[in-house]
Amino acid sequence: MLKMRSIAAASVFALALTALAASPAGAVTGAEASGDHEYVVLFAEGVSSADALAAIEAAGGTVVAENAAVGVATVTAGAGFAAAADAQAVIQGTAENRVIGDVPESRAVNGEARKVDAVEQETREAGLADGPRSAKGDAKSNSGKKHRPGTPEAEPLADLQWDMQQIDATVDGSYARQQGSKGVRVGIIDTGVDGSHPDIAPNFDAELSRNFTVDVPADANGGEIDGACADDPDGSCEDAADVDENGHGTHVASTIGSPINGLGMAGVAPNVTLVNLRAGQDSGYFFLQPSIDALTYAGDAGIDVVNMSYYVDPWLFNCTSHPADSAEDQAEQAVIIEAMQRALDYARGHGVTLVAAAGNEAIDYTKSVTDGGSPDFASVPGEAAYVRDLLDPASCVSMPAEGDGVISVSSTGISERKAYYSSYGNGYIDVAAPGGDSYDTPAGTRDVTKTILAAYPESLAIANGELDENGDPLVSNIVKSCDDEGTCGYYQFIQGTSMASPHAAGVAALVVSEYGAKDPLNGGLRMNPNAVEKKLLKTAADEACPIPADFTYTRHLPNGSTSTATHSCESAKKSNGFYGSGIVNALAAVGR
Repeated sequence: MLKMRSIAAASVFALALTALAASPAGAVTGAEASGDHEYVVLFAEGVSSADALAAIEAAGGTVVAENAAVGVATVTAGAGFAAAADAQAVIQGTAENRVIGDVPESRAVNGEARKVDAVEQETREAGLADGPRSAKGDAKSNSGKKHRPGTPEAEPLADLQWDMQQIDATVDGSYARQQGSKGVRVGIIDTGVDGSHPDIAPNFDAELSRNFTVDVPADANGGEIDGACADDPDGSCEDAADVDENGHGTHVASTIGSPINGLGMAGVAPNVTLVNLRAGQDSGYFFLQPSIDALTYAGDAGIDVVNMSYYVDPWLFNCTSHPADSAEDQAEQAVIIEAMQRALDYARGHGVTLVAAAGNEAIDYTKSVTDGGSPDFASVPGEAAYVRDLLDPASCVSMPAEGDGVISVSSTGISERKAYYSSYGNGYIDVAAPGGDSYDTPAGTRDVTKTILAAYPESLAIANGELDENGDPLVSNIVKSCDDEGTCGYYQFIQGTSMASPHAAGVAALVVSEYGAKDPLNGGLRMNPNAVEKKLLKTAADEACPIPADFTYTRHLPNGSTSTATHSCESAKKSNGFYGSGIVNALAAVGR
């Protein structure tokens, strides 16, 4: 699951569809101009749009955008709006819609200026510490041949893709039978996708791609922050729908669908169509309204599969009755749960298979847990996260991973053990997939090549000072590959359930490609998400709980210390808490 930007790595021109009416990316909202707060307002079930909008106006709000598909509006208003709106019978609730770009130090929560996932960040720091790769730092194709459909050859970096070998997505495996159909569209709900990357561009659909968020340089009171986006590669807060200034979304897209083209690597489904549905800001925050808009757009635009490697901010777990939360915070979390579930239901009801990362907290989601990082974004300067103990899994939900109809994916390492950081839980995890584990080595010491390699925007590599004057990597987790014609691309090693989820999404896309029927409405192929999920789970490779089921991870850290942790794998008849129904398998999913 994501939460990072730039050195780690997280909205969109609205499509003219009757179900979606959103303000265009880059537009200055009323909240920015007036200093009012921005809210997401959830209409009561069955209420007409006209009645709900009238109630919003009566409560003192101004509608910025409406998503009629799920009964939600984005509203700007002053203090007291939430209470006034909640008193209206036609309004079910409100949630503050936080909008940020680069978080300035004065607004940082817990001393961090960007939302950072420590697991994914670790591989970047390892790359800086270990220095440049020399053995395979500049990989080239030695075939001298053009690749032809139906006769796949291994890509130059295939030897570094242990993850594809684990799930049989190789030239001797699924590539020989099913590489995916251009008529199958996979939506990447993430920080954006670098559509110009040479190992993504052949499969990227710029026309369908959208950006549902914007990196607005505004402080907690709506005031402008000078230079907030100045360090972005393009120096702007307004990004086109083929841009990723974080890197996370590009890595995810590459894992799903990098083509077989004699350059770099290949994804799980190297011939599917990739669509950028940007809902995450450069800062790594994903807020409610962009997530809703991305999902409803996916349903209306004929997207077949979406990958969601994130959770909706600011609450990791949305609890409706936890005593540590104020009544206002409980109401906000209830709105997030209901609004997201409506959007998930809408997308799935329109043929979208939903896949999400299980989380990197190394906790059992089916047990009472402690959340010490929510809310992870401070609306008021100086406000910080607080510790919430003994969260009840029956009344606390992480969205979208725990949403109804969502396939939740845990992460494996190269040995097929559950990754040390991956969250888990019997009844929570549906399937597992390779997400990397840098400590999955015989000695328990760190090895960045045991994480996941996928595409990385060149603009970020330059901006982060990771390349020398010749364009060669200066750090060990960045790899350069050039084809026989001199076209070069960059790739990075990172780990996380964010990396596991797209492997499962890629296999789901192969299932639609193999078994889907013609889509008379949107063209391409279509398959009922229930059937896709059934095939994905049924063909996953069985993986039992370890023996003993209480598995202890031992990691020998670079600073000389040793870390140990024990995770308990509970098992049911056909699934378990570490792997769900098993590790996804591309070849089995399309028929051996």
